[in-house]
Amino acid sequence: MASLGLDLEPVLDKDGVRLTVDDAVATVTLANPAKRNAQGPALWRTLIEVGRLLPGSVRVVVLRAEGKSFSAGLDRQMLTPEGIPGEPSFIGLARSEDAELDATIAAYQEAFTWWRRNDLVSVAAVQGHAIGAGFQLALACDLRVVADDVQFAMRETSLGLVPDLTGTHPLVGLVGYARALEICATGRFVHAEEAVSTGLANAAVPGEQLEDTVRDLVDALLAAPRDAVVETKALLRGVRDRTFDEQRAAERAAQARRLRDLAGLAD
Repeated sequence: MASLGLDLEPVLDKDGVRLTVDDAVATVTLANPAKRNAQGPALWRTLIEVGRLLPGSVRVVVLRAEGKSFSAGLDRQMLTPEGIPGEPSFIGLARSEDAELDATIAAYQEAFTWWRRNDLVSVAAVQGHAIGAGFQLALACDLRVVADDVQFAMRETSLGLVPDLTGTHPLVGLVGYARALEICATGRFVHAEEAVSTGLANAAVPGEQLEDTVRDLVDALLAAPRDAVVETKALLRGVRDRTFDEQRAAERAAQARRLRDLAGLAD
């Protein structure tokens, strides 16, 4: 059975993020439960570092969180005039030039992008609140398993902002435009039953079963040959950008590579 690395010596442990690696499985833990795993630039920089530190042996990345909340979202101190010490406040960002502002937001977004790499399958184990940036971090993963107390919400619009941490694309892809607009514009909570029925979550289980359910899912993901999983993920991720005939051609090309590899005839 795959280990989630909870008892291993961490590869990295700072800024509210802990990384452990157990051969093919990496576990990324949001580890600041006292602040409900609120997010800010330091945490995002550390998440970017995590993506760069992953060894080539890793096939599955599990994202989990300590405490009752997965992540309550943005550290509200960023919204105050003084901001977080050593970090740009929102007011400071608003006063910057367009290019600088764009570059700053792009840098923050990097923390939410590497989870989609084709050579990895990322699984978010989500309990309690996953709000704003927390919701978007869960959406950055390929799969989501949730506890029955989960509460997703996209609150940026309610604060006069927009979701800008890469969450809008997967949200629309999972639930459709109309429901995505309603979720974002109202800022309402999405609970476990709706999350599963709309495709936001793959499964919902009692909180005490969350770790074991994720572990079983990881075992199932690791049971398939790595190259076949990588090719399949690439095929599925590319569907939105291809016509039906282009997807057929992509399937043929991918299958040809797999057949040649299995026959020992790969280039």
